[in-house]
Amino acid sequence: MSHGKSPAAATRPALKLTQVVHTLDAEEIERRPLEWRLIRRLFGYARPYRDTCIALALLTTLRSLQLPLLVWVIAAVIGGPISHGDWRGTQWGAAGFLALALMTSVTFHFRQRLALQLGEAVVHDLRLALFDHLLRLKLGFFTITKLGRIIGRMTSDVESVRAGIQDVLFVSIVQCGQMVVSAILMLWYDWVLFGVVIALAPVLYVLNRFFRVAMSRATREVQESYSRVTATLTESVHGIRVTQGFVRQDVNAGLFRSLIVDHARYNMNVARTSAVFVPLLDFNSQMFIAALLVLGGWQALHQQAGAGVGNIITFFFLAGMFFGPIQALGNQYSQALTAMAGAERLFRLLDTAPEWDDDPQAVAKQSIAGRVEFRRLSFAYQASRTVLHEVDFIAEPGQTIALVGHTGCGKSTVINLIAKFYLPTSGMLLIDDTDIRGITSDSLHRQMGIVTQSNFLFTGTVMENIRIGRPGATDSEVIEAARRLDILDLIEEMADGFATRVGEQGAGISVGQKQLICFTRAMLADPRILILDEATSSIDAMTEARLQRALATLLKGRTSFVVAHRLSTIRHADQVLVLAGGRVIERGTHLQLLVKPGVYSELYRQFSAANDPA
Repeated sequence: MSHGKSPAAATRPALKLTQVVHTLDAEEIERRPLEWRLIRRLFGYARPYRDTCIALALLTTLRSLQLPLLVWVIAAVIGGPISHGDWRGTQWGAAGFLALALMTSVTFHFRQRLALQLGEAVVHDLRLALFDHLLRLKLGFFTITKLGRIIGRMTSDVESVRAGIQDVLFVSIVQCGQMVVSAILMLWYDWVLFGVVIALAPVLYVLNRFFRVAMSRATREVQESYSRVTATLTESVHGIRVTQGFVRQDVNAGLFRSLIVDHARYNMNVARTSAVFVPLLDFNSQMFIAALLVLGGWQALHQQAGAGVGNIITFFFLAGMFFGPIQALGNQYSQALTAMAGAERLFRLLDTAPEWDDDPQAVAKQSIAGRVEFRRLSFAYQASRTVLHEVDFIAEPGQTIALVGHTGCGKSTVINLIAKFYLPTSGMLLIDDTDIRGITSDSLHRQMGIVTQSNFLFTGTVMENIRIGRPGATDSEVIEAARRLDILDLIEEMADGFATRVGEQGAGISVGQKQLICFTRAMLADPRILILDEATSSIDAMTEARLQRALATLLKGRTSFVVAHRLSTIRHADQVLVLAGGRVIERGTHLQLLVKPGVYSELYRQFSAANDPA
């Protein structure tokens, strides 16, 4: 009796790759820059550091007050003691200025230090969240997403967000606070002159509104272009053997050169836009300073000497403090757009939902017998192209099932479904009479071993890579696993034996040695279900002969699925399934299929002819 879900639930189609709404390639999605929802979500990562945020708010507010006060003290000393020839008053004014300057420097030190700490803390948590989310995404996501785009999210986009948090916000607050305090002091000194300053506001608004859209578009284009450059670079490095083997250096260099040219062009667009925007702000400020000179000069000439001139001096110092931040704010705005573009792309990745998740009612099976059943199972990577059609078969515990057929017939899809990398589109896949949807992925994978033609090795030693199969295994248990496979001598013949260093993706050792390590890893894991996908294709004939004996031990008592083009490796399979066009067209033992005309007997004839010494 089945303990899984109802057939209705089991036949419910799984989520297709084409149904994933958020992908990293959806760069054409337009969003408003400096959107409050994005800013609020970004700074949600600062909530765990509330004390730091409060201290930063206080220091930022204090610094925004201190900077205008420094100028006010200078102007007050010039307009007061100095203009009246009061030497003692001048000394006291200078001492007061130095004390305030010292306080301002101390404030700046701690504000900058805490801002850097907050930025690093947020980036740390954001990178962890991104990495954890990537590990949750299913295999289908990584087949349609370029590695370079993912790397770009974790590097350039995260760094742009860091700059937005630790620089843009707090620097902008200081600059805006400086302008507000300066405006208040100017209004207190002379409201008529301040009216000239206020006249600047509409001009600034029009300039900002006009250039905001252009800057936003240009910044987004730079970010997306950088992502394409990173993706192409990553792909070229990984495929360097193919590139050099087929003499494609010039072609690949040409493609990369065109991307670099595009990236430079987008960067120049940002530079040109910024080079117009910032000088316009600066010129606008100078124009209004000139207006202040005319109006202030007229007032000074028509008032009694002394107080009028002193007020004018103070006002011009404060006006400088008011207009000074405008150019800096223009630069901060450009940097803020870059940060928002990075945040937009990061959150798009974080919002990319897995194609499917374990059912909330799924149970963690601590031990499985290994019975596998395909019941009228169909599967499609895309809705328009079904790759498996109503496949039916049963693998009893301990049996070896061989999957045979030409390239593209569906063999890899079958084993990917058994490994629960994908879910059936329709039909049922049962493990020990329980629908695979009703078993948690982690509990299933812990009792499953997979050896493929291109197994991945991590940077580290041979011992560390084998121990991945069972992290808690001792060195003696790892050595015993190699001994049981009868390949201990082959591993010990490596440069440093089990201590041999393995480079990135297995660099530094041969393909055959890599396969030996993966076999030992599978033996150490002691899985209930074993998948061998072209596992002996990279091993020479002498080594394969030794492994055939070891594999008999490895396969004994385990449900095994073997995909192999070398038909000699599946002669002893309990059942051979011949696939064509996603359907099982022949089934039986090696001998049963060999004696009757069909696809399998023809494949075996071709195999024998290819391996005939004559």
